[in-house]
Amino acid sequence: MPSTPAAPAPREPAGDPAGQSQELLAPVGAGVEICYQTFGDPADEPMLLVMGLGGPMTWWDPALCRLLAAAGFFVIRYDNRDTGRSTRVPGRVTRRAMVLAFLGRGPRPPYTLDDMAGDGFGVLDHLGIDSAHVVGISMGGMIAQTMAVLAPARVRSLTSIMSTTGRRSVGWQDPRLLPLLLARRAQTREAYIESSARTWRIIGSPSYPETREAVLARAGETFDRGVTASGVARQTLAILSQPDRSERLRRLEMPVLVIHGLSDKMVHVSGGRATSRAVPGSELMLVPGMGHDLPVELYDGFVEAIRRTASRSSSRLSR
Repeated sequence: MPSTPAAPAPREPAGDPAGQSQELLAPVGAGVEICYQTFGDPADEPMLLVMGLGGPMTWWDPALCRLLAAAGFFVIRYDNRDTGRSTRVPGRVTRRAMVLAFLGRGPRPPYTLDDMAGDGFGVLDHLGIDSAHVVGISMGGMIAQTMAVLAPARVRSLTSIMSTTGRRSVGWQDPRLLPLLLARRAQTREAYIESSARTWRIIGSPSYPETREAVLARAGETFDRGVTASGVARQTLAILSQPDRSERLRRLEMPVLVIHGLSDKMVHVSGGRATSRAVPGSELMLVPGMGHDLPVELYDGFVEAIRRTASRSSSRLSR
């Protein structure tokens, strides 16, 4: 059953002519506050953007957010718990715990993807929004899928980008990424920026390479917003402990769009294909030359596909 939303909170004033608000905090329960920001007209269709592992909401490019707002959405982006300016959650995670979790024998994680889905619903409740279109990328796609299976009445449409179902036999990482994934996290700003540049050079889109300047600027902003190795470890354990959602995905009735790059080394395209196969009537958008990022050259196509999916929801509800 969908949770009961809180009384509508006052809409914050736009921070610029394009409708970009200031960053605010939403209390979502259990001592967790989630930092969020909005774009566009609050009277438009609400859309929640959910970012992936270790990524703050600023990884949702403001240019993309404005395009979505121009397409008729009230866009909400937010920092997941343990990321950016949202609450840091206690709990130590060891490498042994991660290995055991990967083998299916790990201890209970400090929190689960269900808890992170609850954060998303908490942001909507704080804004007085009963239901929204939900778009998630990578781990955010897993969270978005979890929101859809936990409370389908609250998810108008689902867009899962470069993500997977939780089934271990699909959506795997390229084995050549293992040293990168196991490397000790950089502690200083300079080291983090250089490490980030190396990472995106490996997992980014080969057909749509970012400039080094853009990568370095994003990494610096990410570090300045707040990066913790322990937070990334807790999110990773939540991912490793996730269940296979395939059977529950088969019961979804809202419109679903699955987007995946054919050159994704972080989450193999089999994860996207499995997600689309699991959801009856879903649309699968496979993008040649796209890796584990969102190339600016493809924004228009993404927005068009997301708008098309959302419109299917409006048409279904009007019947």
